[in-house]
Amino acid sequence: MSSAAAFSAESSARPTTESLQALIVELEPVLGERLTTVASIREQHGHDESWHHPAAPDAVCFPHSTEEVAAVVKACAAHRVPVIPYGVGTSIEGQVIADHGGLCVDLSQMNAILAVRPEDMDATVQPGVTRTQLNTDLRATGLFFSVDPGADASMGGMASTRASGTNTVRYGTIRDNVLAMTVVMPDGRVVRTGSRARKSAAGYDLNHLMIGAEGTLGIITELTVKLHGLPEAISSATVAFDDVAGAVNTVIASIQYGIPMARIELMDALAMRAVKAFSGLDHAEKPTLFLEFHGTHAGVKEQAEIMAELCQEFGGSDFAWATQEEERNALWQARHDAAYAAKALRPGMEFLATDICVPISQLAECIEATQADVAESGLVAPLLGHVGDGNFHLVVAVDRDSEEELETLAAFNQRLIDRALAAGGTCTGEHGIGTGKRAYMEAEHGEGWAVMRAIKAALDPLGIMNPGKLV
Repeated sequence: MSSAAAFSAESSARPTTESLQALIVELEPVLGERLTTVASIREQHGHDESWHHPAAPDAVCFPHSTEEVAAVVKACAAHRVPVIPYGVGTSIEGQVIADHGGLCVDLSQMNAILAVRPEDMDATVQPGVTRTQLNTDLRATGLFFSVDPGADASMGGMASTRASGTNTVRYGTIRDNVLAMTVVMPDGRVVRTGSRARKSAAGYDLNHLMIGAEGTLGIITELTVKLHGLPEAISSATVAFDDVAGAVNTVIASIQYGIPMARIELMDALAMRAVKAFSGLDHAEKPTLFLEFHGTHAGVKEQAEIMAELCQEFGGSDFAWATQEEERNALWQARHDAAYAAKALRPGMEFLATDICVPISQLAECIEATQADVAESGLVAPLLGHVGDGNFHLVVAVDRDSEEELETLAAFNQRLIDRALAAGGTCTGEHGIGTGKRAYMEAEHGEGWAVMRAIKAALDPLGIMNPGKLV
């Protein structure tokens, strides 16, 4: 049997009852009541925010330190029990679903902010710290952590799924904002990746290898992240367009002009209708850009004026400014709640959230083709996205009991991803792979996917780390 075939066979096996019992006996002295097989807790950890079918782990544990995580992983390796890292369960491609059973390692109680260094503009945190928790702690420093995926995700979870969000166009993704990590490897070794230096040419980039690995190569137990200075002035605005092409062409022009936007978000007319009903926004049901400017008072004023001229050139109207913090917060909360607003368009239905990312020059054509496809398919699928970096989402409300709708959705999703790859893009800009997009990896990466599988097999030969995900 080849090494790849052996790896595949190992990773598809469920743990035996005997191996699970032996694992629990070994770990109970280490974790005590923080190791449980209670059905309700197992079920809670068997799903995320995705529409993928849940699958509960055989047990759940709540470690408090890197040393405890290392002990857990060593024991799981010895007993051939799968390990599923868990943050707060906000992933949306099935990353935490325990399809092969095993032990869920819930890192939410590892939520200490270990150090904040304002002079170096960085902080070191445990993986269970959420972005809101960190930014609350940073208020007195004049600094903030920029990655904002919408959900109050954990830092470890964001790194594991290579998260981004509304601030990406200016501040980058989580990949750009993690300097160093502590990772427990599949055999229980503790490895430190990266450093607090802002650049390095020392060897393989293990830091970025672990970011986006979705727990398939190890468990992140500590992160050192970049911080950014709070801007002197912030101004937000919305502007409506008669068609999506005008909105997208405005975005493309703003990037080509070099306007240092902090956020550029798009919602199509259906998304605006959903958000208006769900969040009470008093906005037109038209394709709309949500904009935010950061900088000095003079800089923000200049950016806003240039952007207003561009919007008018491409048919934008009905500018609505939000300069007060309360107004801005309400505006962006409505944007973050868009997925739930979309779901409310068809009460009782489930929703599939999918995303692609394309080069900015291909964005208008890709969105227009996608909207035409939505109309032809008859799906209810509001479109929204972080268009400043070419990333957009569709939130498709579907009757799971309708075979016809499911077949229509599957065919539509395949066409969407084919369209993205043909444009030189990716099957996922920020949601990750999990189980939901694993089928598209070979088409996107070709032989690169075989290299990823080889890395997985080399680092995790037993196939115990989040088996069935990503590779």
